[in-house]
Amino acid sequence: MAWIVLVVSGVLEAVWATALGKSEGFSRLWPTVVFGVGLVLSMAGLAFALRTLPVGTGYAVWVGIGAVLTVVYGMVFGGEPVSLLKLLLLAGIVGCVIGLKALH
Repeated sequence: MAWIVLVVSGVLEAVWATALGKSEGFSRLWPTVVFGVGLVLSMAGLAFALRTLPVGTGYAVWVGIGAVLTVVYGMVFGGEPVSLLKLLLLAGIVGCVIGLKALH
């Protein structure tokens, strides 16, 4: 159960990170609301998962999922440049997250 919650929390990290960018310094209401809700839920899920998972592994997986999804969102919807090297590096992060899960 902790791993499922951790993955969902990682997805929510991407949600709040993206909303933070769209909030324009907390000057836009709805992105700011999404940021706040996403942040609280993401942190609560991480805290729950870390009750049974090692903090280093849990945090690395949480950050990895959030980082990859935030970059992919930026590439698909935000005009962030796409390159083969960037995609390979993102695949490396995904591979490391999978490796951490396999080792646990």
